[in-house]
Amino acid sequence: MQRIIVIGAAAGGGQALMQLMAALPADFPLPVLVVLHVGPHPSLLPTLLSRTCRLPVVHAVHGEAIESGNIYVAPPDHHLLVEDGRTVLTRGPKEHHTRPAVDPLFRSAALAYGRGAIGVVLTGQFDDGTSGLQAIKRAGGTTVVQDPGEAFVSSMLESALQHAEIDHCVSLALMPALFASLASQDMAAPDITVSEANLDHEHELSLRRGNALEHLRAIAKPTTFACPDCHGGLWEILDSRPQRYRCHTGHAFTLRTLEQAMSEGADDAIQNALRALQEKRLLLEHMAEAERADGSNAAAAAAIEAAAKRLKRQAEVLQELDQDTYPPALQA
Repeated sequence: MQRIIVIGAAAGGGQALMQLMAALPADFPLPVLVVLHVGPHPSLLPTLLSRTCRLPVVHAVHGEAIESGNIYVAPPDHHLLVEDGRTVLTRGPKEHHTRPAVDPLFRSAALAYGRGAIGVVLTGQFDDGTSGLQAIKRAGGTTVVQDPGEAFVSSMLESALQHAEIDHCVSLALMPALFASLASQDMAAPDITVSEANLDHEHELSLRRGNALEHLRAIAKPTTFACPDCHGGLWEILDSRPQRYRCHTGHAFTLRTLEQAMSEGADDAIQNALRALQEKRLLLEHMAEAERADGSNAAAAAAIEAAAKRLKRQAEVLQELDQDTYPPALQA
């Protein structure tokens, strides 16, 4: 049985990864796959890591064989997964409102490597990585989180510590020695097979394989919520902690990432409504000026001006809503 290290990070993760990778020795024997929340934006992460890392660092390429001692980074706007000893890149549905996301990589590593999977969560916001660590642990693998006390943002770590069985919670400075120890451990014992079908169903949903509704019916129950990404119905994953949701398209959320995505959607709606009200008010004011300039219908001009004032008041109410802040607990 081979071993593999899969690492996930978000806010502050670039700096954390640079510190961690710089400390790995040139003869480090395991492959390392990395997901950092970079979204669709250009990323120089492999270049930055290569400046101080003694191992080869590249953006992963779809279908390439995973080789020991190499570091593979998820490219922008692509999920990175593993199957049959090779990298899999997909622009499948976002999870936690981001692509790449940590959970798809961790689930695939649990399925492909079992006891040989070592899942590592570093600094980041919300709770991506928690269900992935749960999957790795169920498969008999090893779970590691960065010490929250030193993290740039600690909520991903705190979620993992609260909801997953964590084998090691250590500082970045101690991780290279821990990785070396794990790499040297005997793997002769029989592998543990993942007994829960949920993992396979979610993996297939990530890859958009099979019948989406059949996958959902097997692992989830319908809810009244709508997916903020595609507006399809959301299903709650059974017995998930923290609570998790998926739609038939494959988008996935926890309660916290769902709230964040819905907040962004509400903000966009408010901005669009404000723009429409302001444009209509400006048009009505222009019409009132035209009526007054004509001099033939003062009553009509007054009615149009009154309507413009009502639109101004409505816009002011929307602006107040847009300035409201959410409770700190929802921003953590």
